[in-house]
Amino acid sequence: MKRINNSVIALSLLVGIANANAQEKKQLSLDEAVQLGIQNSKSLKIDAAKIEEATADLLEAKNKQLPELKVSGSYMYLPIKPTIDLKIPGVSSAGGPEVHQVLYGSANLSVPIYSGGRIKYGIESAKYLVEASKLNTENDKIAIAYNIAQAYNNLFKANQSIKVLEENLTASEKRDETFLKMENNGLIARNDRLKANLQTSNIELQLLDAKNNYSIANINMDLLLGLPEKTEIEVDQNYIEEGDEVKLVDYYVNEARENRKDLKALAQQRKAAEMGSKAAKAENLPSIAFTGGYIAADIPKFLTIYNAVNVGVGVSYNLSNLWKENSSLKQSKAREQQLAATNELLNDNIKLDVNREYQNTNYSKQRIAVFEKSAEQANENYRITKNKFDNGLATMTELLDADAAQISANVGVINAKADAALAYRKLLQTTGTLTIK
Repeated sequence: MKRINNSVIALSLLVGIANANAQEKKQLSLDEAVQLGIQNSKSLKIDAAKIEEATADLLEAKNKQLPELKVSGSYMYLPIKPTIDLKIPGVSSAGGPEVHQVLYGSANLSVPIYSGGRIKYGIESAKYLVEASKLNTENDKIAIAYNIAQAYNNLFKANQSIKVLEENLTASEKRDETFLKMENNGLIARNDRLKANLQTSNIELQLLDAKNNYSIANINMDLLLGLPEKTEIEVDQNYIEEGDEVKLVDYYVNEARENRKDLKALAQQRKAAEMGSKAAKAENLPSIAFTGGYIAADIPKFLTIYNAVNVGVGVSYNLSNLWKENSSLKQSKAREQQLAATNELLNDNIKLDVNREYQNTNYSKQRIAVFEKSAEQANENYRITKNKFDNGLATMTELLDADAAQISANVGVINAKADAALAYRKLLQTTGTLTIK
């Protein structure tokens, strides 16, 4: 009985370990993968922090147009009797009271009336920078969506290659069994049977390589999507059927000009720089503010002051502006020039990117037709060679070569279709129209 209990415990442990090491399977379409990747993207978390920072800068700029109210108070103890000499006519300071402490408090209010536009332009500049941060985030989302599509494409191709190779391995193993019987019956030479075995071993090696590629692609997808590393992702088999008819290249160039988020973000940055130049120019102008204050003081046995309220208008102007050059204005103007040049460069790069990916998309679609034709020819060639071999009109080498060519062609069709679907998505990314559902 004790042995039985020990066996049950050991079996339970083995089952528990097996369950712990088992991979969780998760079926995902490409759109679902993209959505999940965006939700868990660490890059987008950084972008969100940048938006918060830009929003805080906008709040700081807006705060400058609000009133400033400062309150201060002091208490001073005088350990040594101070000398007090009153200059008030008819009042003698001799024999005056002893002063040992002083209480003092004040409140000052300042309301900006005119600042030459520094506050206004500062707020406008901060608003443009907030919008630029948001647009940069949208641009990063599109880039992340394409990166996930690329990883999904690799996983799909590896998965499909495994299926094709497994089917061919099964057929090759059955063929080996047939050839072994034929060798035993003296119908083929041992050398020919070994050639077939070698072909089977080559397919096994290709299958191992495909499974290794699949494991690496799966881990990459898990990391991109924020899933546990042992999650096995099942891809959508209809993935390669996605994609619309390709239009003329001018259509995609115009789409890029209207939809590229990085181009729109740069436009907002240029507006912010323009407002920055206006704010810097306003530094040469005076500032005017409404001022008000309240003062209270108490010197026991000597002096008490309260209800000392004052109002007025304050003017501030830095006279050094008369002989100092406005360095802030020069820096801001230089910033405007940099952004203008960056805008020209970005437009050129967009034209290049769109034209390159347009050509790649067309090329990828043309490759499908070529591979399909090649696969059709390879399959027919294998059928004919197999028939000839069965009738003693073809050698074992010719049969095995035809089989290898058939496998390569069929895998090539799948890869060509997957690459075409990815190329089309890359084209959409360059135009800024890659949809994120």
